[in-house]
Amino acid sequence: MHIRDLPYADPGRPDTRSGPRFLLWLGRNQLGGQLKALGWGLLHFLGIAALPYTVGLAVQAVVDGSGTRLAVAGGVILLAGVAVAVGDTMLHRTAVTNWITASARTQQLLARKTAVLGAALTRRVAAGEVVAVSTGDVEKIGWFVEALSRFAAAALTVVAICVGLLVYEPSLGVVVAVGIPLLAVAVLPLLPRATRRADVQREKAGRATELASDTVAGLRVLRGIGGEELFLDRYRRASQEVRAAAVRSARMWAVISAIQVLLPGLLLVVLVWHGVHLARDGRITVGELVTVYSAVMLLNYPLRHFEEIAMAYSFSRPSAKRAARVLALERTEGVAAGTGNAGGAESARSAGSAGRAGSAEAARGVRGAPKVPSGDLLDPATGLLAPAGRLTAVVCGDPDAAGRLAERLGGHPAFEEAAGLPSVRLGGVPLDELPLDTARTAVLVQDKDPVLLSGTLRALLDVPSSGAVSPQRALTAAQCADVLDALLQGSVADDPMDARLTERGRSLSGGQRQRLALARSLVTDPEVLVLDEPTSAVDSHTEARIADGLRELRTGRTTVVLTSSPLLLDRADRVVFLHEGEVAAVGEHRELIVGEPRYRAVVTRETDEESAAAAADGPGGDPRKVHVPDIENAIGIDIEESA
Repeated sequence: MHIRDLPYADPGRPDTRSGPRFLLWLGRNQLGGQLKALGWGLLHFLGIAALPYTVGLAVQAVVDGSGTRLAVAGGVILLAGVAVAVGDTMLHRTAVTNWITASARTQQLLARKTAVLGAALTRRVAAGEVVAVSTGDVEKIGWFVEALSRFAAAALTVVAICVGLLVYEPSLGVVVAVGIPLLAVAVLPLLPRATRRADVQREKAGRATELASDTVAGLRVLRGIGGEELFLDRYRRASQEVRAAAVRSARMWAVISAIQVLLPGLLLVVLVWHGVHLARDGRITVGELVTVYSAVMLLNYPLRHFEEIAMAYSFSRPSAKRAARVLALERTEGVAAGTGNAGGAESARSAGSAGRAGSAEAARGVRGAPKVPSGDLLDPATGLLAPAGRLTAVVCGDPDAAGRLAERLGGHPAFEEAAGLPSVRLGGVPLDELPLDTARTAVLVQDKDPVLLSGTLRALLDVPSSGAVSPQRALTAAQCADVLDALLQGSVADDPMDARLTERGRSLSGGQRQRLALARSLVTDPEVLVLDEPTSAVDSHTEARIADGLRELRTGRTTVVLTSSPLLLDRADRVVFLHEGEVAAVGEHRELIVGEPRYRAVVTRETDEESAAAAADGPGGDPRKVHVPDIENAIGIDIEESA
């Protein structure tokens, strides 16, 4: 096991049944490194344990006036010193390697889980908790894995010293053999309380991290409504709670440390008092007394590792529990494949060149790669049919239902949705049966709230694609000219493609971020593109141009737009109206706005009185009774000018 082997080709399948089981799984996967650290630790600690015996031999040689024995004792002390130095160096090297590899393995597992779940991860776990797990928790988990081998070496050394003293000088060794185990277990009653305080501290720190993450994410909105001070006060209070919890935890560990110093001191007092009496009676020599005293003095060093392993476990157990909880998240049973949404596109890009190559091969139909299906997109659960090569707009009265439908169309059913629903079919092929890379190539879903990662605009648009749509064409279709100007104003780059975006694109407005996300989706050029409210944050003039650009760029490709925007609906080849989870009407926008009252109520935002009047007329009522300005707004034209 070497650091140069990182990252692992496959970090493995973790045991996520509990935090301790996850720690045990990490230890088993690093068994070789643990054994190396144990071996070097034994060399280091046994070298230290040998020093008292050799020092005792040297003292007795001086008392007896034997130069030969003094020289032998000096040589043995030199060898013990070399063993201590080499063992300590290599122990530190291997222990740190264990720490880094355990942390890296955990981070790889978290990254893989994030890539698999995509945007669905933050629906199950708060974003701040994900950040806390992937940073501070990973470090604490690595600390325990690293300290485990040192503790094992220290424990074996303590046992060896106690047995050696019993053999070397039974009258004093029995005092040590009885006292050392008592020292080791003396702090056990305090550990549960220390662990609870550490858990409270970590919980409060996690909440503070979540609050900070949410505050930064909504900073633009907070400034708009003057809420900075409110959230700043909340974070101050959370920070003070973390500080108070940390102080309470530190007090308990200070008590434990004091006990670990006090009790060995008392043992030394008892040992010296008893040893002096034995020496006066002539039952032991001065050298033997010095040997036993030195051995007990040096026992303080390995005994400190008992405190360290207790601290490491107390802090790493809740961290491992949180990591296991995130790693245990799974998709709804029966859904084996899916497509990239806005977060999925980022995950696919971050997966590396292998993912890009696989998607590109699938898009080109390279020999040996699964063939990407084509044809109509059908959702048996709702009856929605999106004909191949056409722009289909879908209107839902419930925004949440629209989001769930978008996930279904991409092979990502909502987690709360009951399992067993029929899979969406593309060209008659269930998406569930497609390999993940093939499904991502076939269908791409853009979320209502897409994510933009930090980096250059060129890197943002470097996503798995067919290569048929250039970034420039996609940016033009998404009406991103003003976005490019805004990026250049705050950048030293001459080319807007080399301008950098801040984290999540926070330097841009909501509409600008939305258009960049749309351009990224258009670059991929999937067989089917599903867009959930892609223009909800832009003005009507820009929205009209985006609708024209989208229709032109996606000619011959299947596009599904979930929206209630009249401008987008008027440019769709067909409009599907969903009511209570089922298809209620299909047609063109201008037909439905006049002939379907429920559709008109959703698109025009009619009041209850207007809806009741329209319902009284019925679907076949007189179109002339419909409020003319509502029709004009819904269709996006002037009726008199058209006449």
